Amino acid sequence: MGRLEAALRARRDAGGRAFVPYVTGGYPGVDAGLLRRLEAAGADAIEVGIPFSDPVMDGGVIQEASAEALRGGARLTDILAAIGEAATDVPIALMTYVNPVYRHGIGVFLDDAAAAGVAGVIVPDLPVDESALLEGAAAERGVDAVLLAAPGTTTERLGEIGRRSRGFVYCVATYGVTGARESLDETAKGVVGALRAQTDLPLLVGVGIGTPSQAMEVCAFADGVVVGSALMARVVAGDLDGAITLANSFREAIST
Repeated sequence: MGRLEAALRARRDAGGRAFVPYVTGGYPGVDAGLLRRLEAAGADAIEVGIPFSDPVMDGGVIQEASAEALRGGARLTDILAAIGEAATDVPIALMTYVNPVYRHGIGVFLDDAAAAGVAGVIVPDLPVDESALLEGAAAERGVDAVLLAAPGTTTERLGEIGRRSRGFVYCVATYGVTGARESLDETAKGVVGALRAQTDLPLLVGVGIGTPSQAMEVCAFADGVVVGSALMARVVAGDLDGAITLANSFREAIST
């Protein structure tokens, strides 16, 4: 069991719900200090996105952040250096797309990530049918390869995802790209419910969770939440303190 899975299981087994904030690596202000502040705000793990020019899952806020990071010359080595400098006690997972991983070389990418202290990797455009090579290489290096489960996925396919994912299963709350929504779709509950019979892994819901009250609603049936766009909107607005205040609000909301 990797560090990411161990941390999330520990939170769940203690009767709690996990809070996993996402930030876009390489964006101005997203540095070692911000990662440590997110840890202090009560994060159980932190997702750090690798900016990519052609995302398929990211909505407007994260697309804007990624584009700005790339314009500023953000590189994987810089982002990994910030993660290594942060030296957080909570595990950090990279969220990226398959092209940068293959371009870097799967083994080299994972070697560099593991050397920086990365505990997990999430590649949303790599389907379970094609993820075996990444899964194996990640396992060899003690990195949890997290798979995604989307609405509309067949029971058989959910079972395969549940068996092969490590760390947790990333349950996509709704159809479409990332971004805060005014209300939650019933699809989130359906995905989590269908997976419960398929796996003992922690089941975390992401995509579309924009408020602490929505996080509370999700945590009535899920093991935790991943929150990205709501936090990055404040970072993009230059309000780092506001992002941390909101992170604290999410933590408090799902701790009650």
